[in-house]
Amino acid sequence: MNQIANPNIETTELEKVVIRFAGDSGDGMQLTGNQFTGTAANDGNDVVTLPDFPSEIRAPAGTISGVSGFQVQFGNQKVNTPGDFPDVLIAMNPAALKNNVKDVTRDGLIIVDMDSFNEKSIAKAKYETDPLSPESLMHKKVIKAPITSQTLKALEGFDKMTKKEKERCKNFFTLGVLYWLYDRKIDYTEHWVNRKFAKKPHLAEANIKVLKEGMIFAQNSGLFQSRYKIPQAPLPAGTYRSLTGNEATGLGLLAAAERAGLKLFLGSYPITPATEILQELAQHKNFGAITLQAEDEIAGICTALGAAYGGAFACTTTSGPGLALKSEAMGLAVITELPLVIVNVQRGGPSTGLPTKTEQADLLQAMYGRNGESPIPILAAKSPADCFYQAFEAGRIALKYMTPVILLTDGYLGNGSEAFRIPDVNELPDLTVKFRTDPENYLPYKRDPKTLAREWVRPGTPGLAHRLGGLEKDALTGCVSHDPDNHNHMVRTRAAKVDGIVNDIPELEIFGDKDGGEVLIVGWGSTYGQIRNKVNKYRKEGKSVSQAHFTHIFPFPKNTLEVFKKFKHVVVAEINLGQLNKLLRSTYIIDTISLTKIQGKPFTENEIEVVVDDLLK
Repeated sequence: MNQIANPNIETTELEKVVIRFAGDSGDGMQLTGNQFTGTAANDGNDVVTLPDFPSEIRAPAGTISGVSGFQVQFGNQKVNTPGDFPDVLIAMNPAALKNNVKDVTRDGLIIVDMDSFNEKSIAKAKYETDPLSPESLMHKKVIKAPITSQTLKALEGFDKMTKKEKERCKNFFTLGVLYWLYDRKIDYTEHWVNRKFAKKPHLAEANIKVLKEGMIFAQNSGLFQSRYKIPQAPLPAGTYRSLTGNEATGLGLLAAAERAGLKLFLGSYPITPATEILQELAQHKNFGAITLQAEDEIAGICTALGAAYGGAFACTTTSGPGLALKSEAMGLAVITELPLVIVNVQRGGPSTGLPTKTEQADLLQAMYGRNGESPIPILAAKSPADCFYQAFEAGRIALKYMTPVILLTDGYLGNGSEAFRIPDVNELPDLTVKFRTDPENYLPYKRDPKTLAREWVRPGTPGLAHRLGGLEKDALTGCVSHDPDNHNHMVRTRAAKVDGIVNDIPELEIFGDKDGGEVLIVGWGSTYGQIRNKVNKYRKEGKSVSQAHFTHIFPFPKNTLEVFKKFKHVVVAEINLGQLNKLLRSTYIIDTISLTKIQGKPFTENEIEVVVDDLLK
């Protein structure tokens, strides 16, 4: 669509913008946000997103508990987070406004669907005063747009559609307004709509018409005095796509299986927010992926363990409560010493907790949540795109050391997305597996002297019949053994095997003062982006603040203590009550400062600043 320039409207160039779409869970905010994200990425901007879903399956429409949100930051430089606070808030009803207005930046813009602000919806949102008064809006700039009525007007000739179906298109009218405001092309969305509604062309035509009408309205309504342009980001050359963390995890596992020359098997039970990994891998039967939606969490991991015994690259996925259910079978994976990748997309807890909100509270469960001495390596992804690489790394370690591996992501990473540079699979490390086929002198628990991994034998290999089970094994034959000295040897050997992985993982890197300084901010997992942004700002101000971020948590990188000793203060930031901090203090007997948050939300840069500024005084 060719846009007609209005000479009376000024265009301003910006480095980055944060937009939050908010409305009822039936208003299509996730779809709208994803379309804007895809368009921004397609236009060459770097992007990071944060979807925010209601916890209830279907909260009452128009209520605070039913508000669904989607935040995206896009810019002309590397973007590390979806942003702390929105520069623009799209509020489709009073509840969405009330739930989000406090977060809008001081000079931010609020766009509301004026048609939804009626007496009934205002009462549902429990406003006691006019929601559009300067006081309720905290004196921020607001655009009152008749979005619903303009959508209905645009679709007056579409007789096949009911009024309710027409109203569902209002999110595309809103999208059109944003596309005009930020000088976006509609090609990406137009292609998506035509593909989505290929069997219902009248719906494709309706949505595209409403999208264009939104752009025309924004240009001619007189409500907007400015437009904005965000230039392309100087990203490394390559082919990019917008990818969620869950999609990236699935593709990372698939890539690991491909590079290992094995069939991938995923045995899982659907659970928020991990289900999309199962859905992603179910689409890739053409690559030999086999997925099983099991009847429960225990069945999911047990089928995966059976596949590992059969010689497949085996995986299982879950979230916090499901990880607890899998604990006994995880112990079985430890004692049978079979390769298995266990992905835990963390969420708020305990129990069912906050299934759609983010948290990092499963670290100690991953570390210790099994009976007996059951050491399992632990990795954590730091961004949606990094989920691909950490899933691949988890597969590498599992296959090389014949061990289960836990990969921790979280809802923030799993549901969030960013621009992902598609790698050449042939450039990824070779994970080719060599199965034992020679029956001469075969002993099931004889180990590689370097890795302490036992050999992997496919069932049915001539002359190599063997059995595995949950009872303690003889150190060589694998037969059941109750000998106390043998048990002592096996427990220590399994621990030594995992401890030895420290020699096969990257050292902990310092971003900032390589030789040491005042403050080191340590994090793991999804806290990476917020910490990196804040450290960058401190360093531009000439302040001695640095960052170290863990992706390999158990075992810790071998230079961890050496890095910590270089700094006067070590701050450990995490979205829990200090679980990594406990592990670091108990492992290295060092003094650290714990910075924690448990609100179902990521850190903001201001929350990091409060602690660090005090240390810099």
